[in-house]
Amino acid sequence: MPETATGLRHVEHVMGTAFSFDIRDRPTPAIRHALAEAVRHLHRVDAVFSTYRDDSHISRLDRGEIRLSDCPDEVHEVFSLCAKATHDTESWFCIVPGNALDPSGLVKGWATEAASQLLYDAGAHHTCVNGGGDLQLRGRPSAGTPWRIGIAHPLRPAELATVVTAGDDLAIATSGTAERGLHVLDPHNGEPVTHLASLTVVGPRLTMTDAYATAGFARGEGAQEWLESMDGYEAFAVLPDGRSWQTSGFSRHGS
Repeated sequence: MPETATGLRHVEHVMGTAFSFDIRDRPTPAIRHALAEAVRHLHRVDAVFSTYRDDSHISRLDRGEIRLSDCPDEVHEVFSLCAKATHDTESWFCIVPGNALDPSGLVKGWATEAASQLLYDAGAHHTCVNGGGDLQLRGRPSAGTPWRIGIAHPLRPAELATVVTAGDDLAIATSGTAERGLHVLDPHNGEPVTHLASLTVVGPRLTMTDAYATAGFARGEGAQEWLESMDGYEAFAVLPDGRSWQTSGFSRHGS
């Protein structure tokens, strides 16, 4: 864990991706303890929710080996949040795409937000927790300087599609084809969606921001109008032909 007088950094490989912690507060014993606790939390989330692990609670629940009542409290919490996301997105967010139980579209954002909250509660109020490209930002990296987050262009490697500036707490989630190909399924027919190349959503907290990015990407052509109607959320999209669109309030964050 590289540490300086003004901050603390850590990268943890878990849940099939890299989680990075950028803490700009002076590292106190409480903050160092919270960082270790946040890392343990991510590994527990992986053990409970990974669809790639045969022994995870989600995999066993999907196979019918256990019941929901046999699962830890985290599963009940996540399923409740998934139900809210399904309602908010008019069922474009779904935890059974392709007839397999998979809450991954919300879990990574939920786990990242929870890790950020552990740090905040310990006194780290200027942090960036990055869960595989989905971020929960708090405070500022330094006095008078906002966070500036580059959003990778899905069609042009090594280029940025836009830059998100955050001078206060903000969550950023991107759903797209750049890293995992056509992995988002239309919940209504089970087919991969192709209307967008990437969709970045910004909002106050990452759990729902992540879920809305997944749902908006699945919705495709109707995503812009739907996201315009979502209070507190803005979005930027790149289309497969390279064109882009953004919601009316995104200019407050993007450049």
